[in-house]
Amino acid sequence: MDDSHGDGAPAGGGPSSAAGDDPYAPATAALDRGGLDADPVEVAARLDADDPLSTFADRFSVPDDALYMDGNSLGPASDAALASLDRVVDEWRELLIGGWTDADPPWFEVGERIGAALAPLVGADPDEVVVGNSITVNIHTLVGTFLDELRAGNGPDRAGFDAADGDWDPDVEPAVLVNDLDFPSDHYAIRAQLRQRGIDPEEKLRTVESRDGRTIDPTDVEAALEAHDDVGIVFMPTALYRSGQLFDVARITEAAHDAGAYAGFDAAHSVGAVPHAFADAGVDFAVWCTYKYLNAGPGSIGALFVAERHHGLTPALAGWWGHEKATQFEMNLTYTPADSAGAWQIGTPPLLAAAPLEGSVELLREAGIERIRAKSLALTDFLIASVDERLPEVSIGTPRERDARGGHVALEHPEAERLSEALTDRGVVVDFRPPNVVRVCPAAPYTAFADVLEVVDRIEALLESGDHLAYEVGEGGVT
Repeated sequence: MDDSHGDGAPAGGGPSSAAGDDPYAPATAALDRGGLDADPVEVAARLDADDPLSTFADRFSVPDDALYMDGNSLGPASDAALASLDRVVDEWRELLIGGWTDADPPWFEVGERIGAALAPLVGADPDEVVVGNSITVNIHTLVGTFLDELRAGNGPDRAGFDAADGDWDPDVEPAVLVNDLDFPSDHYAIRAQLRQRGIDPEEKLRTVESRDGRTIDPTDVEAALEAHDDVGIVFMPTALYRSGQLFDVARITEAAHDAGAYAGFDAAHSVGAVPHAFADAGVDFAVWCTYKYLNAGPGSIGALFVAERHHGLTPALAGWWGHEKATQFEMNLTYTPADSAGAWQIGTPPLLAAAPLEGSVELLREAGIERIRAKSLALTDFLIASVDERLPEVSIGTPRERDARGGHVALEHPEAERLSEALTDRGVVVDFRPPNVVRVCPAAPYTAFADVLEVVDRIEALLESGDHLAYEVGEGGVT
């Protein structure tokens, strides 16, 4: 469940609003009824005509002959992102090294400045968010930081949670609790951080197993914490990358703190599509990338959140860009961390990888994260209802409950890999995730309801013709 709304309803309207106030009511009703009650072309046209975000699509660059449904992997370029990139390139050309101080705004503060712009999207104070490094590097430094805290005898300290009293038995090697549906890179990084501290990950990387291969039941996370008193960090995704299940961040954070563990999250598959309230939920730290729903471009800079109560800690991976700004250029050999999330920056920020994010995040803030969430739910409602009605051989692997659904839908089919390849050749850009999932992401800022209907049309045509069966499988590649 999205932690910012306990009842699962987006603020400011959306699928739970009164039908007269909700421009997306026909999509919601279609899912609730299990089908459309009118010509789907007419329903899609009505939804698009009433969509308050419809004009934003013109500000993104998507080929006219493509139905782009892979924004959960890489978002498209926008006019705002390209404009901010062009500005920084011009500053580089004209100012050279002077850009660090004389650009408008100065490059020197890029991590903190864009972090402050991102903070409202995750429900944080400006100094709790910074952009820097990559998502996996940020997992390394943050998990490493809190492992070091635990080994020093410092557990989470959060008022109202008896077990989170700030104490940890330093003689107990801390374990990290994850789940078996995580994005693999998260486990690689955590295992590495455990090994570097002489902790055997085979013993101390504790894994919550999925009951159905699609989702993680939060009661199983709670049960794992009750069964193991050595868990010092709970590290979970906000949304699963394969099925799109949205986690209840507040519930998991509460369970972690009740067990005396820190709560950290990989938010790559939700930030920019789902509003969060990390500070109110009591989250200790989080990481995410910016090239998916934030549309900042391939390999764009990473981002992180660290709760204010942890500011002043020495990061596990310290670097000069995380030094306190006032004395950074005194070049002292003793590291003094910034008293903000900025301390977890490491090296000089890659300006050309950060610049597009400045424009793209302002575009999303203009659209409004609550409105984006409302439309995203309506698009996935419409997609699920259409698949249910017209594609009986396709199963839905994403939770149907709106408060447990992120921004994409997992379509399950025995020939999912062939189907994905055939769709891409026919102008529908999706991706395949083993063993049987085609991920379809109708991202709210640039996707129309008519686009969703056309995707279903093309899947239906392929399944009826059997043309997808001619494709080879198992060749790999980036998707």
